[in-house]
Amino acid sequence: MKSALMVWGGWDGHEPKQCVDVFAPILEAEGFKVEISDTLDSYLDEKKMKLLSLVVQCWTMGTITGEQEKGLLEAVHSGVGMAGWHGGMCDAFRNNTGYQWMTGGNWVAHPGGGREYTVNIVNHTDPITTGIPDFKMNSEQYYLHVDPSNDVLATTTFDGAEAPWTAGCLMPVLWKRVWGAGRVFYSSLGHDAKDFDVPECREIMRRGMLWASR
Repeated sequence: MKSALMVWGGWDGHEPKQCVDVFAPILEAEGFKVEISDTLDSYLDEKKMKLLSLVVQCWTMGTITGEQEKGLLEAVHSGVGMAGWHGGMCDAFRNNTGYQWMTGGNWVAHPGGGREYTVNIVNHTDPITTGIPDFKMNSEQYYLHVDPSNDVLATTTFDGAEAPWTAGCLMPVLWKRVWGAGRVFYSSLGHDAKDFDVPECREIMRRGMLWASR
């Protein structure tokens, strides 16, 4: 049986537990045995970590110890999948550049806060995005520093209303990448649980988790 570890915590504003609770039953329906944890110490059990199919993390900001980070990075490098969304994956552990290298990006701003914007699918043949049209979100539009080696699946364009120098900037929203033998998927969508009421947003995350898992 496939196994997934879902780790939540950090800043409450991103509703980490509520968001994890959206996807735990979805993974169970896909045949995963799901463990939900509220401690980063879960990353310390090397043997258990490397037997996982998937790690899903929702932990905004906060700190991670060197040993906790090592446990996670080594598990993904060995072939365990990693998936996450919004700040729970790419605004975690701001001082840990090794973690950021693995995830492929890091949040730096969301000009204007919550706003309506369009997500443009740029790869229509990938299994994560096939059949999904461009769609609207009313949430935080993430401005990220991103790894050029990411395989970008969708983007958004900034209008510059709050930060004029960003006008026309094309920003990745969805990407996948590899870290050693592991697959990594990220979506910048998902500020809070209601974002996943948008069918496209929820379906993309479901597919991304399945793609990342081994």
